[in-house]
Amino acid sequence: MFKAVDEFNTEVKAADAWVFAGGLTPPSSATTVRVNDGELLITDGPFAGTKEYLGGFWVIKAADLDAALAWAEKGSVGCGGPVF
Repeated sequence: MFKAVDEFNTEVKAADAWVFAGGLTPPSSATTVRVNDGELLITDGPFAGTKEYLGGFWVIKAADLDAALAWAEKGSVGCGGPVF
């Protein structure tokens, strides 16, 4: 997966569409901070019990929605998962 994502990143940069990207740590390393009725609650772990999580992100320049969707398709192939 890392090789495929690197190839996708290279393609985005070559097209001068690259703005920024970043990978994130897994949910197991998360700390959730909430304030409820003025009371602070800090818990270890992800904010939601879900199978999917945000593993990283891209900010890509696109001329229109069709171009953005085309980049999303290529990004999904590269990372082997959904792109939101």
